[in-house]
Amino acid sequence: MATASKTSVHDFTVEDARGNDVDLSIYKGKVLLIVNVASQCGLTNSNYTELAQLYAKYKDQGFEILAFPCNQFGSQEPGTNEEIVQFACTRFKAEYPIFNKVDVNGKNATPLYKYLKSSKGGIFGDGIKWNFSKFLVNKDGKVVDRYAPTTSPLSIEKDVKKLLVAA
Repeated sequence: MATASKTSVHDFTVEDARGNDVDLSIYKGKVLLIVNVASQCGLTNSNYTELAQLYAKYKDQGFEILAFPCNQFGSQEPGTNEEIVQFACTRFKAEYPIFNKVDVNGKNATPLYKYLKSSKGGIFGDGIKWNFSKFLVNKDGKVVDRYAPTTSPLSIEKDVKKLLVAA
């Protein structure tokens, strides 16, 4: 498996929505919520709204949301990276980083998502089931929890707070 030598989220480099490489080690010491997002999903409004609220509340305390657009579920993220960023930032005031559109499942799944899934399998296996699956990552880059697409971002606030106060 390609991720065997990777021991934390900080070991990966991903591409942002503008095509620039981002070394995730820049997030060492921060609590991360990694989410696969989509613009045309039934869960879009509630998730984007609550992600923005969570981010606004904790961004100054060492919390970061990393959003990865994905078009693998019902083709609900058909736009270009530019369109996706415009949508999220204009309609939902997203201030957190939005990355390049990725595959989260299958042979073309991005290495970061292969690592996330191998760290915390879902109830029905490792595959991501739908848009807005969430992975909570501690300050050391280790996946500590995984949440279903229907889990509201605000409902995991207590878990985020616990990790923020952890040494």
